[in-house]
Amino acid sequence: MSRPDPESEPDQAKPVAIPADNQAEARSTAKAFGLVTIAILCSRVLGLVREVVLNSLFGGTANVKWLDCFIMAFKAPNMLRDLFAEGALSTAFVTVFSKKMKAEGDDSAWGLARKMATLTAVFMSVVSLLGVIFAPVIIYLLAHGWHTDDPEKYHFTILLARIMYPFILLVSLAALVMGMLNARKVFFMPAMSSTFFNLGSMVTGGAIGWWLDPEFGRVAIIGFAIGTLIGGLCQLLILLPSLKKVGFHFFPDFNWRDSGVRNILKIMGPAVISGSVVQVNVLFNTMFASYVELDGSVTALNNAFRLMQLPLGLFGVGLATVSLPALARLATDGVSAEFRGTLSKNLRFVSLLSLPSAVGLIMLAEPIMSIIYGHGAAATNPMLIPMCAIALQAYALGLLFYAALKVLQPAFYAIDRRYIPMFVSLACVLLSVGLNYLFVIRWRLGHEYLALSTSITAALNFCLLFFFMRRSAGGLHDKQLFIAMMKLLISAAAMAGVCWVAKVTVLADWDQFSLWMRGIYLGGTISIAAAVYFTLNLLLGNEEAGAFASILKRRLIRK
Repeated sequence: MSRPDPESEPDQAKPVAIPADNQAEARSTAKAFGLVTIAILCSRVLGLVREVVLNSLFGGTANVKWLDCFIMAFKAPNMLRDLFAEGALSTAFVTVFSKKMKAEGDDSAWGLARKMATLTAVFMSVVSLLGVIFAPVIIYLLAHGWHTDDPEKYHFTILLARIMYPFILLVSLAALVMGMLNARKVFFMPAMSSTFFNLGSMVTGGAIGWWLDPEFGRVAIIGFAIGTLIGGLCQLLILLPSLKKVGFHFFPDFNWRDSGVRNILKIMGPAVISGSVVQVNVLFNTMFASYVELDGSVTALNNAFRLMQLPLGLFGVGLATVSLPALARLATDGVSAEFRGTLSKNLRFVSLLSLPSAVGLIMLAEPIMSIIYGHGAAATNPMLIPMCAIALQAYALGLLFYAALKVLQPAFYAIDRRYIPMFVSLACVLLSVGLNYLFVIRWRLGHEYLALSTSITAALNFCLLFFFMRRSAGGLHDKQLFIAMMKLLISAAAMAGVCWVAKVTVLADWDQFSLWMRGIYLGGTISIAAAVYFTLNLLLGNEEAGAFASILKRRLIRK
């Protein structure tokens, strides 16, 4: 029940009185969302720092092709992490584990956790081994354009992929542990764990890379591949003390015919497909980018998507993380008025935060990309920053829909409508492949159109799922959603105006500024634009903006 403040719910959204325990859970969820947001912010910022380091070392004209190789090699295991481990596995496990804990008690729930931990370790070990063995086949499918046009690039990518594929075993176990902790209402450390992945992979990768090649040429990037494995191990190990604290004790349990395990696997199948739209689209973007003639296209798409993941993780993933256990408990006895109200409020709240992020990224794409990635070797490549910026604008067009999907999709699993998002996702993936083929193969357009196809399919995916959820839930307070969106769009238009004025005035001489002056001018522009957006929302009487302001006020007073 992810409501920022129980008092912010309009009268129309409360056809029944909300019990005191539900109000307490709402306050608890709001507090958890704040903690998760802080933790995810740390993780995403360090993730950006990691990308900045890679771009600074390898983003120059001479070495950017090797950075393309690293990103391409990491695509398959990283997609499996996002899609299977931290996506379907975590969603399915939290849903079943939360219901079992409520219905049968802690002992039964922990028994299920041991069975799933054993199954995950065995299955993902096999997947990792197969990934190492069949890396040439995987890279042939992912980077077919390099196979014919640049064999050296192609074979180096295979080497990096073989080093990094066991990462999926470590991160799958970490994702399962995160699910256990989330179901026990422990949110901060699971959300913080990715920080240790980024820190571990960056520090150890840089050290090993320097040891292999102090000049940071091609061989040095092997160090970052090894560092990726070390980072995955750090992410898992940092969670174990918290897991022990909540009462979990592991021993192997191979009774995989348990009904709870079967229920998790039944949810996982559709969840893998339904959660695949964005990640599979990004994977296809990378595949088709190997046919784009310019070196750096893969890097530009990766940099843009990484930056977009900052607000997506903060608002979409953060809210989904704390709301799924509550939605699963609310749906134990079927779809209720409380379930509908909670989901509607979640959608309004995630829109409040993701829409200004999208506007800012679109309007200020090149200054943002320049100040983040335009350092070191990357600063010597005149094409890289403009390529990153235009890809970011295309991705940001779909940011609102990406974030809303993070909230909406898990709700289908909570009410046992798992096949609806699966079939919708299949249709959207097929559309994305068709668009990518037209854009790059037939029409020979640039890499930014690959990002645009992802935004188009995300928008379609959300619209279809919203339609089906309205039918399944008997409505989602549609009038309130419409009024809230109108207020958000008016405020976002004003914010876009502020950004445009800044671009043609204070930011017009961007290339002449020092790094410090760039930071001051860009930070000031973003701060003023955000202030205009939230102030106008408050003046228009936006319920979620008022609740958000109340939360901030209470936290400041408490400090």
